[in-house]
Amino acid sequence: MTSHTAPAASTEAAESARSTAPGESTAPAPTAPGFNPEAQELPWWRRMIAQGLLYFAPSTVFVAIPIVFIVGQPLPVVVGVTIAALLLGGLFVGCTLIMHWSEHRRWAWLAGMVATLVLLGFVSGGDARPTYFAPYLTAASAVLIPWRRARFAIMAVTVAVLVTALIQRDLFGIVMATIAFSIGLSIGLGLEAERTQRALRAAEERTAVLAVAAERERIGRDLHDILGHSLTTIAVKADLAHRLVGRDDEAARAEVDSLALVARQALADVRATASGMREVRLATEIASARSVLTAAGIEAITPTAMPVLDDTRSELFGYVLREAVTNIVRHAGATTCTVGCGSGHVTISDDGRGLGGRRSRGGETPRADGRDGQGQQNSGIIEGSGLRGLRDRVEQAGGTLTVASSASGTTLTATMETTTCPTVEQPGCWSPTTRP
Repeated sequence: MTSHTAPAASTEAAESARSTAPGESTAPAPTAPGFNPEAQELPWWRRMIAQGLLYFAPSTVFVAIPIVFIVGQPLPVVVGVTIAALLLGGLFVGCTLIMHWSEHRRWAWLAGMVATLVLLGFVSGGDARPTYFAPYLTAASAVLIPWRRARFAIMAVTVAVLVTALIQRDLFGIVMATIAFSIGLSIGLGLEAERTQRALRAAEERTAVLAVAAERERIGRDLHDILGHSLTTIAVKADLAHRLVGRDDEAARAEVDSLALVARQALADVRATASGMREVRLATEIASARSVLTAAGIEAITPTAMPVLDDTRSELFGYVLREAVTNIVRHAGATTCTVGCGSGHVTISDDGRGLGGRRSRGGETPRADGRDGQGQQNSGIIEGSGLRGLRDRVEQAGGTLTVASSASGTTLTATMETTTCPTVEQPGCWSPTTRP
């Protein structure tokens, strides 16, 4: 008897077709391990081929053995054995046709095969040795029943045949029991391995989709941070250059040259962001913030000493500072901006009008109860896409972002817990005293 494994195509389509309607909690019924959803629209004979007929059919030659050995017996016995043997072969080959049935009906089909073997033994008076056909049962169990239950059916058939052979002292029966177990085990494990590989591929595809979405979100967030900051800087420097024209042409020319440098740097940053190679560091962002704030006529108060930060914190705090300074220059109407940082936090404060009094881009205004559109407490603060993206970035890094705003100004604090707070000059955290 052949021990080839029946081919099994992907069962995801079948499981999808069997999925429940929205609102139902019933899990989809498991399909047969050998089920091929792509073959269900084919004619019945092509469906059988697609689901393993060419592997099953050669094994039906063994049904001729009891018929040959019963020749010479009374006619009723010959007829009975012939009918039972042919029925058994038909049921075995028919397994490739009924794999789309429900599991209960497939179990009934297996029960029919067992009953046919019992009938074969009864009409032949035991001479047909029905236990020799145990591989039919184990192979059918492996392709029709989910492996978590088929393995128990295979072991039950093997034990029953082995016990019967020992009672009858039938050495060949013991050999057939071993063969039946081996065939059932090899087919079942092979189909289960294919199912596991399909599940892994599906999981990898889902992971790839999520990774692409996350990368798109990262690039979008980075482009917002980079272009928002750079375009704000360009606008401020352009206004300054316009005011200087006619009064201090050299200074105006210097500002125009600076505009070109900012534009080139923005282009380089966009290219680096698209390739995932851009590095943002707190120290460079503090220097950039000081320049932008000064050009906008805002007094910048920055730290005298930089804390020792790892790359993760330095990059995160750099983005926080960039977004905060961009918002101050564009919206706050502030005269002073104070930047403070430690090994576990960065704080940016201004003395502007605050966030609660300004409209969002969509025209949204704070609700009287201080809650946003989702009913979350927000103290009357409208968070634009920049702040929302910044909050997501900080939370994904394991930190927290706090925004406190009133009519006298806004304070934005990003925190990532750390056990130490070392600085270059002293072990404690800094006190901002440096002014441009």
